[in-house]
Amino acid sequence: MNRPDGSPRDEGKLSGKDITPVLKGWDYEPGTINVRKISGVDGSSKLQMRVDLGLLQMEMTGRPDGTRPHGCESLLDYFERELNEHRIRNGTDLGFQLTRAQCQDLREEAVMYYQRYLGLFVLEDFKAVVRDTARNLRVLDFCGKFATEEQDRLVLEQYRPYIIMMNARAEASLYFNKKDYRTALATIEKGLEDIQEFFSRFGQDEAHGQSNEVRVLKKFAREIRRKIPIDPLSRLRLQLDKAVKTERYEDAARLRDQIKRMQTSV
Repeated sequence: MNRPDGSPRDEGKLSGKDITPVLKGWDYEPGTINVRKISGVDGSSKLQMRVDLGLLQMEMTGRPDGTRPHGCESLLDYFERELNEHRIRNGTDLGFQLTRAQCQDLREEAVMYYQRYLGLFVLEDFKAVVRDTARNLRVLDFCGKFATEEQDRLVLEQYRPYIIMMNARAEASLYFNKKDYRTALATIEKGLEDIQEFFSRFGQDEAHGQSNEVRVLKKFAREIRRKIPIDPLSRLRLQLDKAVKTERYEDAARLRDQIKRMQTSV
């Protein structure tokens, strides 16, 4: 029914749900990940992401949409619980399977976590990025092992290098910010090894060299190495190598003598 002025009777209720005031002054910027952290009406922090038609709002912990499927934190946790109960009953993983519909549900859930860890990375909440990327890697492993259909076992694998890269960048950033550069570098190198193993497993070694994920991690590794102090002997050896390559033989001879003197004095 309408009011005497002709407007719908529920207009007042609906106008209170208009998100225009929330978006005012926060324009959508194509090609950028535009996020912010806000305090929700329940007092907990929320993550908001500006998208072309409005915004996404996600919980900072648990499942991003705030639901608890089957009373669990996520569908993945639910199916992992089911697997554990299957093992207790049968003493083996054999016989445990994921249907096509279940795999699809897990993929859709993984997209939520992907959206969240993108925003969290921009906000430099690296600890939470490590958590969410590690969680999505569990999804890949879980579907890869238990999906009944080959397509469901493999469809998510194309994203493994990217998730590994984001996981390694986030974890290394935690160490980098603590000035623990050697551990940060070791974390990046482990990520590069995992990506190499992925491409080798699928017989795509050539693709490894063209991988954008590899380029990103190598660039970060170079940045980290510049922060690691080089001991005097190592520095002289690097200078010697450069002198030999550029055919500066007198400089090379001088550097060799310096290296010998240092080694003798040790």
